[in-house]
This record gives sequence, C-alpha cells and structure tokens, in this order.
Amino acid sequence: MDGRIPRRSFVRGLALTAGLGAVGVGSASAFPFGIDPLRPFVFRSPPLEPFRDPLPLLPTLGGTSVEVHASSTMHTFHSDLPASPALAYGGVDYLGPTIEARVGERTSLVYRNDIVSNPLAADVDTRLHGVTEADRTDVATALHLHGGSNPPEFDGHPEHTLRRGQGLVYEFPNQQDACTLWYHDHAMGVTRLNIFAGLAGLYLLRDEFDTGTAGNPLGLPAGEFEVPLILQDKNFTEDGRQSVRSNPLNPQGSWEAATPGDTGVVNGKVWPEMAVARGLYRLRMVNAASFSMWNLFFDNRMRFWVIGAEGGLFDAPVPVDHVRLGPGERADLLVDFGALAPGATVELRNDEAIPDQVAQRGVLPMPRFCRFRVGAAAGYTGPVPQTLRGGRRQPPLLAPVAQPQVVRNVSVLQVGQGLGQPSPLMSLNNLRYTTDDIEMPRQGTVEQWNIVNATPEPHPIHLHLVRFRVLGRQAVDTAALMSASPLPAVGTRWTPSPDPFTRGPVLSPQPWESGFKDTVIADANSVTRVVVRFPTAEELGFDPDATFGMSAHATDHSGGHTGQAPQPLRGYVWHCHMLDHEDHDMMLKYRLAP
Repeated sequence: MDGRIPRRSFVRGLALTAGLGAVGVGSASAFPFGIDPLRPFVFRSPPLEPFRDPLPLLPTLGGTSVEVHASSTMHTFHSDLPASPALAYGGVDYLGPTIEARVGERTSLVYRNDIVSNPLAADVDTRLHGVTEADRTDVATALHLHGGSNPPEFDGHPEHTLRRGQGLVYEFPNQQDACTLWYHDHAMGVTRLNIFAGLAGLYLLRDEFDTGTAGNPLGLPAGEFEVPLILQDKNFTEDGRQSVRSNPLNPQGSWEAATPGDTGVVNGKVWPEMAVARGLYRLRMVNAASFSMWNLFFDNRMRFWVIGAEGGLFDAPVPVDHVRLGPGERADLLVDFGALAPGATVELRNDEAIPDQVAQRGVLPMPRFCRFRVGAAAGYTGPVPQTLRGGRRQPPLLAPVAQPQVVRNVSVLQVGQGLGQPSPLMSLNNLRYTTDDIEMPRQGTVEQWNIVNATPEPHPIHLHLVRFRVLGRQAVDTAALMSASPLPAVGTRWTPSPDPFTRGPVLSPQPWESGFKDTVIADANSVTRVVVRFPTAEELGFDPDATFGMSAHATDHSGGHTGQAPQPLRGYVWHCHMLDHEDHDMMLKYRLAP
C-alpha cells in the first residue's frame, strides 16, 4: 500500500462528513468565500492578520435580578472586516455579559426575545426535527444555564421556545458549589445557528470562599486579573459575515455533520492580543465551538495550573502544560505571566488532530486563539495556592466517588438515512429525539453510565441538571461489538454491554477532570464511565419531574407538521454538545422518577 486513500473511501468519507442529502458542486465563483485549489473541499476565510485587535473584556452583570434580552446586532470581528449581522444578549453587540451570582441567592433573569432578523436564515434546514420555515424570519430561542441545577421549567428545554416579543423570567436557585457556568441558546434544531451567531455568555457562581474579590480566602487572582474567555472557531465570508458552511459539497441550507472553523475567535475578536501585567492570572475558559475539540497549550510550553472544571474547584491546583476541551467544557486556569520578561509574548495555541473523516476533505487544525503581551508593571504577585479545599477558610474536600447502585449502558452512534433526509443521523441509543424510550433514573440513586462511543470521532456528552465524576476510559472493539449485537433499524434501542469487547488498559481521568463535571469527552471507539448521583426533590427544593409549559410545535423529522397539538413538557435532556450533532438528532429526553 502507498498510503493513499482509495477513491471510493475518500468520496464516502466526504459525503458522510458533509451531511448531504444531495451533493451539488458548482464553480468556485458560486461560493460565498474562498476555496483553496490545494484543498478544494474546504472553504477558506479571507486572510486576516493575527493580533491586530485587543482582547475584548465582556461587561459584568451582578445582583439578584438581571435583564438579558436577545437581540439582532452588527458586530466587527476584526479590524480588516466590516461590521456584519450577529446576535447578542444583554445589550452588547456579540455574545453576552458575564453574570455573577452567589451560592444560595436566587437569581431572577429577565429574558425577552427581541431578535428582528436572523443572520443565518439561509442556513436553516427544515428537514431537522422541530424546524420550520418560520425559523428563517422569526428566530426561536430557549435560554439554558449550562451546568445549573434548575427547575425543569427554567432549564431551557429545547421545545420550550420563545419567539419574537415573547419573554420569561428564569429563576435560578444557585444551590450548588461555586463554579464556572455558561448560558446559551438551546432551541430545537437551530441551537448551532443561534450560538454561532452570538447567543452565549459566562455565568460565574461565587461563594464565601471564591468571592471574586481581592483578598479572597483562597488567595486567587481577582478583579482585572480574572479574565473570562469564550473560545470559538469560525469561517468568514469575504464581506466579514460569519458562515456555518465549511465545505462546498454541502448546499446552503443543508445541515452539516462537522463544521470546523479556520479562524480563532476569543470574546468576539479574531486572534486578539491581551496586555498582561507580570503576575498570576485566573482564566475562566469555555469551549463554545459548534464542533471542534481543542488541545490547548502555550507556544513556549510553559506550565500552568488547572484549579477547577465544570462542577467547581479541585482539592488543589493541578500543574499541566496542556488541557483538552470539547464543546461545552470549561477550564478554570491559573497562568503565571510573571515568569516572562517585559515585552515577551506568548500565544494560546491548539494542536488537536482533526477526526479522520473530516481531515479527508483537507481540514487542518485551527492553530491559535490569542496572544498575551507582558508589560513591565507588576500584577497579582501572590503564589499559586497549595490547596483549595479542606483547609482553614476553604470549602470541604471533594467527597470520594460514590459507589454506583445501578449500571446503565448508553451508546453514541452515526447511522445513515434514506434519500431526502440529512445524513448521517447522529443518534444516542439508536433512537430519535421523539422516542418515548428514555432513561428514567430514580431520584436519590447513584448510577454508573457507560457511554459507548461506536463512532470514529470523539463526542462531548452533557447531562442537564446533574454533575458527575469521571471513572476512566477504555478502548472498545466496536466491530466485534456490532458483530455480536447487530445494529437494528433506527428507532430500536441499541445499548449492549461493552465489557466483553474492551481492549487495553483502563485510562484514568485526565488531570483536568479531577473534580465534578457536567460534560465529558467520549473518545472514538471507546467506553467512558462516569458516576452520577441523581438528586431528590427534597434536596433540590423543587420537583424535577414536574410538568411545565407546552411544546412550541409538533413536527416530524422532515420539518412538516404532524397535526398533533402541543403537549405539556416534562424532564430534562442529555446530548452531544457538538452543536451540529445535537440538532440532528444526538439528544434524548430523560426523567427523574420519584
């Protein structure tokens, strides 16, 4: 073999990753932005000079009542690009303000959908479940506080949508540990479009230890030395517009299974630069991408410390030289710029390999996000804390991983569909979102979920309402598993045990997975085991199984109406946080049985 990909396999891979119902390729001039002749199956953004623009610092909202309306805006992503249409929360022109709340103090978030135009109207695919032509002109939204332990009516259920002029006061109890949450849109079938257009922001939960103020008991940098970072990758057209299209094989308006970007965007700016003082900084970071995983490091390979994940602080800082984040995951980092000389620069970079099916069409890793330029002034010069929990004026140590009472196998799949439907179907348990065959864990029960990823790419899996601990990962011979348990037609549950087909050692959680999480990367052809305790209504202070609202619409998978009336809603969802995948159809409902 000479290492070349057989033509038949190459074309099959292109069709799979394009997510085509039909392939149509025209001349390069028919496309809205550049095509590299050496990589003709990839769109290319216009060349943009890195580090032209300063890193924007998003405004902060505090207090027990905040107003965060969604609106249509114009935003400039780079000095060499004109302003272009976007969406935003809370009066800014892209993304949303950072909301600060306190543990034990309820936050009332006053929300209204004031969106008057859809910047990605041409990309709406009415073949997806829950999507209609109305979504092109009247954007459906559902605000979700990702990682929040919230009543079901305030969780941003994907069917509990609000359209232009409609609003809701979300009540967030904030009865959980101090941590990094984020809020974003979660509307059925258009989540990838709404978040890509700008509907996302950070939500920092504080307590008496992690106060976010100078002199806090944990000795953490605060004020100007604590910086929220919303990381994205994007493609841009020649006129500066955001584009969710990554390849010319996919006609506009057709869903794509994988939309990696070629340009790094941080807090709404392309490859920005931040001036930093010589000292310790706390970076509160979220991967807000539609598809991409990132392996993040500094280009001088300097050490930094991870102090927390999605569920809050670790027992102690963990020294690392890289951290891997999937979409939806957060990392709480300490970085010491005091070790660098005045005038030195260091870049935040990425070298995560592109999944093979996507790399076949010529997609390359997006290499950088931003640069930090070190000044002469002294910044926060306190030391990296030795501990964060268990000491005087610190929260208690993390409890040991609980012993599971129930073991539940769930699966992550990509399956083909017939003509006229966007393919492949991204599925959990070989089921569609509309199934009644859902998980129903009992309140108060500790469960081990074995997440079996039988696909050739990683998927970040997110469970609403709860947090969990990662036990580890192990490779699975998925060909042997599927041979022993053949995949039935879509709509019939497929959740065989992976245990007889595991291969190689059990890999321990990564250092940055040391604490509680709400999103976990399920690597390709592997089983990822997590332990989760499902809380009781008494512990939560609300009924997690209560009915609420009404579904906004009843549609079939071709986007047509079923004729059924909207139904009361109940429960939560779990899904892949690759936004492209959750929209079609890698999301299922679940309920907490009393």
